[in-house]
Amino acid sequence: MSGGAPRVYTIATDRPFLTTLAKGLVALAGGVSLRLPRMTVLLPTRRAARSLREAFLRLTGEGSDPGAPLLLPRMWPLSSIGGDLDADEFEFADDETLAVPPAIPELRRRLLLTRLVLEWSDGAPSLLPGQAARLAAALARLIDTAATEGASFAELAKLVPLDLAEHWQVVLRFLNILPNRWPAMLAAEGALDPAERRNRLLARQAETWRKTPPPDPVIAAGLVGGIPAVEELAGVVAGLERGMVILPGLDRAASPALWQAIADDPAHPQYLLARLLDRLELAPDDVREWQPEAPSGRGARLRLASEALRPANLTDAWRDLRPEPESTLAGLSRYDCASPQQEAVTIALLLRRKLEVPGATAALVTPDRELARRVAAELRRWTVDIDDSAGLPLARTPPGAFLRLVLDMVASELAPVPLLAALKHPLAAGGLAPAEFRELARRLEDKIRGPRPAPGLAGLRAALGDRDYELRRFIDRLEACLGELPALLAAQGASVAALANAHIAAAERLAQTNLPGRDESGTGRLWREAAGEVAAKFCHDLLDATRDFPDLSGRHYPALFEALSAGAVARPTYGRHPRLAIWGLVEARLQQADLIVLGGLNEGTWPSPVPTDPWMSRQMRAEFGIPLPERAIGLAAHDFVQA
Repeated sequence: MSGGAPRVYTIATDRPFLTTLAKGLVALAGGVSLRLPRMTVLLPTRRAARSLREAFLRLTGEGSDPGAPLLLPRMWPLSSIGGDLDADEFEFADDETLAVPPAIPELRRRLLLTRLVLEWSDGAPSLLPGQAARLAAALARLIDTAATEGASFAELAKLVPLDLAEHWQVVLRFLNILPNRWPAMLAAEGALDPAERRNRLLARQAETWRKTPPPDPVIAAGLVGGIPAVEELAGVVAGLERGMVILPGLDRAASPALWQAIADDPAHPQYLLARLLDRLELAPDDVREWQPEAPSGRGARLRLASEALRPANLTDAWRDLRPEPESTLAGLSRYDCASPQQEAVTIALLLRRKLEVPGATAALVTPDRELARRVAAELRRWTVDIDDSAGLPLARTPPGAFLRLVLDMVASELAPVPLLAALKHPLAAGGLAPAEFRELARRLEDKIRGPRPAPGLAGLRAALGDRDYELRRFIDRLEACLGELPALLAAQGASVAALANAHIAAAERLAQTNLPGRDESGTGRLWREAAGEVAAKFCHDLLDATRDFPDLSGRHYPALFEALSAGAVARPTYGRHPRLAIWGLVEARLQQADLIVLGGLNEGTWPSPVPTDPWMSRQMRAEFGIPLPERAIGLAAHDFVQA
C-alpha cells in the first residue's frame, strides 16, 4: 500500500453517522471552503448521498455564518443493487479498450431468460409463460448473486455428485442454460448483467487509483462489506496516501475471542465488518474513532445490544454480567400490540404526536410492507401523506390496477364480476363523462343480475334483449373501446408486442372522457402523475423488450403481464410530508431522525425467514462460492442495532 498503515475509522452507533461525517469533512478542510469540492466521498446508496447533502446544509445553518454558500464534496453512491453506476462518474483512464458496456434493461433480461426457460422446457404443458417469467426472475437473482461473489457457472458440473437425488441432476441440467446460452445472448445485446457491470466499474476504478493515486482526499464512508468488488475498492482507498475508510458502528470493545466467534458467524451483526477488516488485514484495535466527541450517554445501551446479540456459543458469558442502571433504557419504549392493525394505529399515533414538536422528524423503519401501508393509511386520517421509500407496487396504483382489470375483463369473456370491476374503476369513461359512464355501468349491473350471461359481447346483448337501446349502445361503445384485444386473447398464436399494443390501446380508449368544454384523451388520464409515468414507462419498455419474443397463446398473456409488472414500483417525487418517512432496512442505513420507530419486530418478519433456495442446497452454495442465507440475518441484525 502506497500510504503506509491504512487509515480506517469508525463512527459509533450512538452518534448520527452522516452528521458526524459532515463535521469531520469540514474539519478536514481546515476552514478552507475550496478544499471540500476536491474531496471524493464514496457512499453505499443514493439516499445516503442525498442525506449527506442535507447534513452539510444543516451545518451551514448552525455555523457562525448561517446560510453561507458551501461547495460540497463529490459523492459517488456505490449501490448495493448494481447496474445503476454511471461510468461517467468515475475517473477512468482514457483507454478506449477499457470501455464498459451498458447494463441490460431488467425487463429485457427477464424476457430473454423467460425465452430460455420455455425453450429448455420444450413446450412442456405444465410450464406456462407466466410461470417461466417468475422462474426467470429467480434466475436473474442467481446471476447477480454469482457475479457479485465472483462465482463461475462453468463450475456447476462439480456441484452435483451422481449419488445425489435425481432432483439435483434436473436442476443442474436446467442451470446449464446459464453458461451455455446466456453469455451469447448478452453479447448479442451488447450489454452486461447489472452486477457484472458494477464489478467491472469498481475494479476499473480501483486499478486506476492503484496506478495513479489521486492527490486529493478520498473517503469511503458507511460501507459494511459483503460485495467483494466494493471491499477491494475500500482496500485501495485505505491504502491511498490521502484515503480514509469510515465504518458504521464497529464494536471496538469486543474481545479477541468474541471477535473470532463473530468472524465465524454469518448471522452476527458485525460479521460483514469482520470480513472487511480481515480483507484490510486489520484488527478492531487498529480502527480509530472518527472525530472523537464526549460520550453520548448511551454507551450502556450499546453494551446491552452487543450482549443480546452475542454468538450463541458464547452466551455463557451472560452469567457474569452486572445489572445495568435504569437509565440504560431511558428514552426507549416498547409496545406490545395484539394485532397488526393495532400496531399500525400505535405507530401512526407516535409519528403524528412527533409533529406537534416544531421541526422534529420521525421515521418508521420496517421490512414489513403490509405494516408500512397500514401506517400510511392511518396517517391519511389526519391528511398526512408520509414518504414511503419503498414506493407502491404498480399493481396497487390506479393506472396499474386499471390495466390489470381491463385484461381480466377481456380474458374472462366479460364475466359479470371482472366486467363490472373494470367498468366501475375511476379511470373508466369510454369517451363519456365519468359520472354518465358509471351510471350506465350500474344499470348494466341491474340487467345482468341472476344467471350468468353467455360469454362475450354477444352474451351481454342477448341478456339485454332488444328494448334497452341505451344499454345496447353502451355495449357497442365498449366493443369499440376493446378493439382487437378480445380476438388476440382468444387466438392460438399471437406476438406479445401485438397483444401489448392492443391491451394498451384498449385501456387508453376506455379512459377517454367527454366533458362539457373539456375533453380528455385516454393518454392524458391514464399516464398522468407519478404512477401514470411509471405505468407508461413499463408499457414502453414492454413493447421494446418483446420485439423478438416468440408467439404465444393469447390466453397466457395476462399471467405473463402480471409476472413482468410485479417489479415495477411508483414513487411520488413530491407532495409528501417533509418531516415523516417510512424506510426499509436498506434505506434506513446511515439515516437519522428525532424519533425512530422499529416496526414489525416479530418472528418471521424482522429478520425475515431464511429463504429456501430453489437452485442449490447449502452445501452446493458453499462449494459454488455464494453466501449462505444466514448472512442476510446478520445484515438485518446490524440494521437493528444501528437503528
